[in-house]
Amino acid sequence: MVLGADTVVVVDGTVLGKPIDPDDGAAMLRRLSGRMHDVITAVAVQDRGAIRWGHARSRVTFRPLSSAEIVEYVTSGEPLGKAGAYAIQGRAAGFVAELDGDRDTVVGLPLGLVRRLLPKRVGGLIAD
Repeated sequence: MVLGADTVVVVDGTVLGKPIDPDDGAAMLRRLSGRMHDVITAVAVQDRGAIRWGHARSRVTFRPLSSAEIVEYVTSGEPLGKAGAYAIQGRAAGFVAELDGDRDTVVGLPLGLVRRLLPKRVGGLIAD
């Protein structure tokens, strides 16, 4: 069985993936500062040739961030490799003013969706 997931952040219809460098990460955070955005995580499960997939969406609102906060956060290295240049499970948790949806979606693995996509096994057999 193989499970794959990937996350994007969407603000004003623009998809923000992972920053290419610290400057890109800082630009993303400035764009998200004091604003609402969507976080979408897609999940696919392949098992014995069958593939199931789906996505989950959560809405996140950041409080306004100061330039100093953005510089300090980017210098920590945490934003690199993270969609939208932040990790809600890390230091960026303090940036969040409001979360509408599942935190797991923002972390990057929506567990409810994963449970629905995984085949149900009974005695070693798949009982779909």
